[in-house]
Amino acid sequence: MLTQKFQLAAHKLAHGAAIAAGYAALGLSLLIAFEVIARKFFNFSLQGVDEIGGYVLAIGVAFSFAYALLHRAHTRVDMLLVKLPVPLRAFLNTLAMLLLAAFAAFMLWRAVETLRETLEFGSRASTPLQTPLWIPQTLWGLGLGVFALLAVLLALRALSLLLHGCFASINGEFDPRSADDELDEARQDYGASVPESQQRRSPS
Repeated sequence: MLTQKFQLAAHKLAHGAAIAAGYAALGLSLLIAFEVIARKFFNFSLQGVDEIGGYVLAIGVAFSFAYALLHRAHTRVDMLLVKLPVPLRAFLNTLAMLLLAAFAAFMLWRAVETLRETLEFGSRASTPLQTPLWIPQTLWGLGLGVFALLAVLLALRALSLLLHGCFASINGEFDPRSADDELDEARQDYGASVPESQQRRSPS
């Protein structure tokens, strides 16, 4: 079972990875803007911006998977799920986590195999930059590794809760996010960003 200490560490890791991915996307946006201006007014090109953009998007998405998993942000069709009996809902939520963990592990396996072949043949990108492909593939694999690790651990937690008959706990932790969940999170974020003195001030 996941301990509170591990949950905190996992949230920090996923949050840090998502922040890094966001800054990478921001840097890519600035690079693209510079490329456009340079081409338009100075007839100059950096060469390879599109290649770098592909790497940044692939790596950023991989590192964002874990953050989306912890915040239950992956898309799920829940029109029927929320109307099912609690035990059946718990079983389906556990099954969903097990399938997601298996898929994450499969993605990581294929990423490692791709990296192994790249290292074996010393592959480089067939572009002006001639980038050694092991560099972006290693970062991509690390992102998928974090995602796979968290997915497996969460799946094991869901399975453990199911075996102990903790159906309500499973549904509370692994149900798709509802509108009420999103509203509660927005209220918490608002409360954290507003000084306590302003929260206590009564409306005029």
